[in-house]
Amino acid sequence: MWFTKNGKPVLGKGGVDLLLAIDEAGSLQAAAQKLGYSYSFAWSYLKKLEDSLGIRLVELHRGGATKGWARLTKEGRELLELYKKIENEIDKTVKSFE
Repeated sequence: MWFTKNGKPVLGKGGVDLLLAIDEAGSLQAAAQKLGYSYSFAWSYLKKLEDSLGIRLVELHRGGATKGWARLTKEGRELLELYKKIENEIDKTVKSFE
């Protein structure tokens, strides 16, 4: 399933998996490792998502002495919830045809 904007795909399973991993891990680095991505790939993927949607999905705090962290913004969380809700409705509909 894909969310589109102006006819172009902007969010699918890969993006959702990345956002979920960030939410669970609390860091972009840990999320990238969990998914088998390099940090630079995960960073680029996230920026592409945010640029395509025109909203900030993740708040990032750089590391150092205080250690870095990442967390979903309100919009990022709402987008994930909407995706899950629609996915569940599609699953229910498909199962009703079985």
